[in-house]
Amino acid sequence: MTAVIAKSLFVAFNSIKLDDFHKSAVIFVIDGSASNQKKLSDEIKYIKSLCAILDPEDAVKIIKAANSSYLIFEGTPADSAEIGKSIEALKSNKKDYTTSYGEALKKALGYTLSMKKEGYRPSVVVIGDLANQGVISRQLNWETLPKNIKGVQKYVPELAMMFLYAPPEKLDLVKTKLSPVLGETRLVVANEAMIDKSDRRFLKAIGR
Repeated sequence: MTAVIAKSLFVAFNSIKLDDFHKSAVIFVIDGSASNQKKLSDEIKYIKSLCAILDPEDAVKIIKAANSSYLIFEGTPADSAEIGKSIEALKSNKKDYTTSYGEALKKALGYTLSMKKEGYRPSVVVIGDLANQGVISRQLNWETLPKNIKGVQKYVPELAMMFLYAPPEKLDLVKTKLSPVLGETRLVVANEAMIDKSDRRFLKAIGR
């Protein structure tokens, strides 16, 4: 009888399909310009909340997209205090309305390639109103961005992207330009009213 029970447990255990876990690298691009200050507190809360549901083995990078673009944090989702300090500092920009989304996304896509080599499943999360303001060379070019993403997909076919807090007309532009490249599953867009539903869709997009 004992042998029968043991055999049954062995068969049951081996029939369980374990989830295929992949550690993720989430690369945030956040608008730190003066024009985005009104939403910045909510956006910072969102970044913290998303990091809180990521796995400790995941990696996080945060890139500022304001008058210039550069990395303001890199570490793990567990580094909550450091993440908070890095992004709270963006609140000090009250006068400069220029943005650098194009420059920031170029850097973010570059990091997806390097993080892929390190064994991560990369994704990019863009937070802000997507306004092109300031130096033209630093702005988003919606004609070349899809081509750049296609180039990255040759090496990172599982690339996922999410765009949050932009106005509806900008999010519609994102869908129009990037859905043919990323598909519906790996492209997540959400305005303020849809933020609560974005986490589940994003986790699905990164294979969780």
